[in-house]
Amino acid sequence: MSADRPHSAESQQRSVTRLPPRSSATSAVEVRRSARRSRTVSAYREGDRTIVLIPARMSEAEERRWVSVMLDKLAAQESKRTLGDAELAERAERLSEQYFDGRARPTSVRWVTNQNTRWGSCTPAEGSIRLSHRLQGMPEYVVDYVLVHELAHLLVPGHGPRFWRLLEAYPRTERARGYLEGVVAAERLPHLPAARGE
Repeated sequence: MSADRPHSAESQQRSVTRLPPRSSATSAVEVRRSARRSRTVSAYREGDRTIVLIPARMSEAEERRWVSVMLDKLAAQESKRTLGDAELAERAERLSEQYFDGRARPTSVRWVTNQNTRWGSCTPAEGSIRLSHRLQGMPEYVVDYVLVHELAHLLVPGHGPRFWRLLEAYPRTERARGYLEGVVAAERLPHLPAARGE
């Protein structure tokens, strides 16, 4: 079982594209069956899509199970990666190109450790974007949402209707907002003492 891009071409029997389970961060999953695979399953990201390679003989139930396993494995690997400031700036540039035709051009994008009540901030006059270090380790689509949110502030400073229309371009806005709201809610839960014997 591997979550890496395959190194050799395989003869693929069929290819199926479907929407992923709710927990996945991608917009589509493509399952490719291969007669050359006997037991191994692998997966990798290709843009906004996840490719899962499975043996041709697998049943539909096994396919569903392995797709779920591999999506979880990829998500776990991605959550361990921490982007440096330079990578964060490159990511912001790509997101600006993708969602705002490159119109949002920050002068600096960096992680900061002094934002404990906000996920990110932007100073439009300076063109600077700062992301809270608390985002590190969260799913990529959540970090991307915060970056897109702050990039949008370079174009529209406030949170009026025009700002929210800009954010509609990012397809995971509601999902990312839900994730962050869940994190905030979990932080507010009382920490109950452990049960006896734990």
